[in-house]
Order: sequence, then structure tokens, then C-alpha cells
Amino acid sequence: MSRFAPDMAVLRFLGPLNAAIARCCMIIAVAGLLAIVAVVALQVFGRYVLNDTPTWAESLALVLVLYVTMFGAAVGVRDAGHIGLESLVGLLLPAPWRRWVEGLIHLLVAAFGATMAWHAGLLAESVMGYKIPTLGLPEGINHVSLSLAGALIVLFSIEHILALMAGEKVRPSWH
Repeated sequence: MSRFAPDMAVLRFLGPLNAAIARCCMIIAVAGLLAIVAVVALQVFGRYVLNDTPTWAESLALVLVLYVTMFGAAVGVRDAGHIGLESLVGLLLPAPWRRWVEGLIHLLVAAFGATMAWHAGLLAESVMGYKIPTLGLPEGINHVSLSLAGALIVLFSIEHILALMAGEKVRPSWH
């Protein structure tokens, strides 16, 4: 065990917890995607058949797209489903350097997630007093998804860093 290796109990706890959170996020994202399809279908039906478009449909679809996208992106970080240059790292660097570069990548992703969570939270708070006219919901609801996804990205990146230090791989959520 390396002197930098984390306690395996932390990974045994964090791995299943993060996998469960990621599965919940994906279920929410899939449900949101189905809701988007239903809302847009209703909007098209209203526009072309009833000649009366529901005023709330476009705003609701936009809010749903934000949540689907952000939760999907966070799960992509956990399950390594995002675009990466792993083949270049694997081909160009010797094994000891690969670990350090991969750790640096996860650290930078965590920093990005933390920045996103913080600033999106500030933005959400600043516009929470305004309403989305057609929905009657606070405008800040659009930015809460960014803040949640940023926090999840940090959590998932920490798991990757700890697993890398322990010489383990993060198992995807669906296994």
C-alpha cells in the first residue's frame, strides 16, 4: 500500500453511495427526457391541431432540458462517459506518470465542479425573487441544476482520486 493510499473503508462506503446517487440521477434524467418529449408533443399538438399553443410548454421544456443535461453530465463524470484523451495519456506517458496525470485531470474536474456549484448557487440565489412568467416558478430554479451538478461532479471526482490513489478503478453505476 502506498503512503498516499486512502483507507479502503472510505472507498467501500463512497463507491456504493456514489453509484446509488448516480443511478438516481440517471433515473431522474430519463424521466425528465420523457417529460420533455410529452411536453413538446403537447405543444406541437396544441399549435397545429388545436391552434392554441400552451404558453407554459416551452418554459417547462427548457427547465427540464437543464436538469436532464446537468444530471447526465455529472453521471458522465462518475462513469467516465465523457470525452477524454486517455489513449494519448496511455500511449505517450510511462505508467508512473499516467497516475499523476489522471489524478491531475480528476483534480481539475473537481475544481471546475466546485466553481460551477458555487457560482451557479450565487446566480440562483440572486434571481430567486423573479418568476418565470408562464410557470410561476422562481427563475432561480433554472440555475439550481447547475449547482447540484457541480456538487455531484466534486463528489464523483473525489471518488476517482481516492480510487486512483488506492490503485482501484471506479465501477460504473449500472454494474
